Amino acid sequence: MPRKAIVNYHVIADQRQAYHIDAGGVQGKIISPPHAVTEVNLYDVRAETSVSFSDDSIGFVTSASEVHSFEQDDEWHRVYDQELDTLLSRNLGAKEVVVFDHTVRVDDPNSNRKPARNVHSDYSPQGAKQRLIDVLGEKKAAVWEKGHYAFVNVWRPIQNPINSAPLGFVRPSTVAETDWLQIDLVYPDRKGHIMGLVANPDHEWVYQSRMTPNEVAIFNIYDNHGKPSIGHSALDLIEDLSLTIPRKSIESRTLIRY
Repeated sequence: MPRKAIVNYHVIADQRQAYHIDAGGVQGKIISPPHAVTEVNLYDVRAETSVSFSDDSIGFVTSASEVHSFEQDDEWHRVYDQELDTLLSRNLGAKEVVVFDHTVRVDDPNSNRKPARNVHSDYSPQGAKQRLIDVLGEKKAAVWEKGHYAFVNVWRPIQNPINSAPLGFVRPSTVAETDWLQIDLVYPDRKGHIMGLVANPDHEWVYQSRMTPNEVAIFNIYDNHGKPSIGHSALDLIEDLSLTIPRKSIESRTLIRY
């Protein structure tokens, strides 16, 4: 039987919507566009349903890491990046892996990087093509564009199992093309955008309960051969009300060549 969770969908509006990041030059201050707070049914892949990266653009795998602290200096990058290379090569058949960003999130009022509580995907097709150039440079990007490449994110809990604000995903097969909106990201010195998802009762939400630091979610953000991007969001859900351990996680953005 599915659980209930609360998510923040985007809404259709007459004007282009935007998040203002580090608004007014204050790090961590975000001014958000309107959201539709919505209760959804949530299916646990441990017991109620199953998913696969090939069919659903999301896969959950066990993959222990030698890195135990992601909050010290950058020495851990070398070890963790190699682990991600091995992980994606083994599970997705990637021929080349470029790890270009890590974001540690802590569900705490004092954190500058809290879990993202809006239903979204990270890149539009236009944004993905520009990001390809930003990461690889124009010459190498042109070579990759002739083949099959994708942006794939890897998400892992840090220190403790996830008790609150787990990461949930919408099966792409239940999403209509008209459910997507382009949302601007306005920074003090630049502008980008993401794809926001609007509510649809057909959406089927999945997650893996109580994920541990030895487990990861691998999910598709953009694929130049048409594999769908997957909408995702932190969920307003608490597994055990007697525990007050804040959610800590690391999300790594990668570019892979098949």
